[in-house]
Amino acid sequence: MLPAKTAVILHAIDQNLITTDMTPPRFLTKSGGKTFNRIDIEIPTSDGKTIPARAYQPIGEGPFPMIMYYHGGAFMEGYGSIDTHDNVARSLAIQTKSVVVSVGYRVAPKYVFPTAIEDSYDALVWTAKHARQFSGDPMTMAVAGDSAGGNIATVVSAMSRDRNGPVLKAQVLYYPLTTFQDLELPTREMYDSGYYLLSRQVMHKARDSYTPYQSMWTNPYTSPLNAQDLTNLPPAFIITAEFDPLRDEGEAYAERLYEFGVPVETVRYQGTMHGFISFYEVMYKGKHGMQESTQFLKKAFADEIEPAPFAIRVVNVPKGTEKVRDQIEAYAIAGFLLSQKYLPFKLIYI
Repeated sequence: MLPAKTAVILHAIDQNLITTDMTPPRFLTKSGGKTFNRIDIEIPTSDGKTIPARAYQPIGEGPFPMIMYYHGGAFMEGYGSIDTHDNVARSLAIQTKSVVVSVGYRVAPKYVFPTAIEDSYDALVWTAKHARQFSGDPMTMAVAGDSAGGNIATVVSAMSRDRNGPVLKAQVLYYPLTTFQDLELPTREMYDSGYYLLSRQVMHKARDSYTPYQSMWTNPYTSPLNAQDLTNLPPAFIITAEFDPLRDEGEAYAERLYEFGVPVETVRYQGTMHGFISFYEVMYKGKHGMQESTQFLKKAFADEIEPAPFAIRVVNVPKGTEKVRDQIEAYAIAGFLLSQKYLPFKLIYI
């Protein structure tokens, strides 16, 4: 019932055929010259500690726009890091020609709310202060993140508003978690088995680990969907996926932003699952979503975002020749993944 490529990737993840350090087959990627420098750094936090971060600095003469990237991973140790999301941060840097700082905020169970968001806000403030160190422009900044990182990105936007922090041009949220409360959201029931990458079990574990006290669930810095005030937040670009338990809350949050006068563009990708942007190198929809979000960022940096009536733009599954191509690539990916696991040697694609 799923598009071929989505089904192949989901099955490969389920069977542990895809690992975080795997690179895509060469027949699906393009080579090119070096366009940025990657720099591992340590950022001081307000409690006297430091957190790891990774800066992607375009080669050339700045100043460049700056994007803070907050990785997904259920707010928990072992589910996500700046390493697992290196490809997304790298692509944002290349496509927008911006300095991207990917933040290694501290996670549960050792560190509960609000450590992750305080780390993330501290990183924003520190980066704005040291922008010239990376040839960046502190007056042209945005935040972005996926899943739990999408939650953090929009929360950091609110924190910066509330604390008179750096002014942000935009927020890009990939399938964000927007509420910890037990609301009636149909997609949480429809797609929570875990087959579509994100399970109810993981969601409950994340909530218990990151927000161990129920009083935390109503905080606007954990559940922005239920916040009383969403005014004066930066323009938002929100991507959701059809087969995602977080789809309804992401789209509901987009509508609430619009109701508070925030320019918002919302795109739902049919035939895709939670986390699909991370597979942009092998999934057309992931590549399309990455391109759409980077175009939004470019417009935001140029102050070209115009308010528009609220709508959810739907990108449908491939048809015709595009569907055939997608199926052929799906079988090619399947063959590649199987070869990596079962053959005693590595196939080389040229």
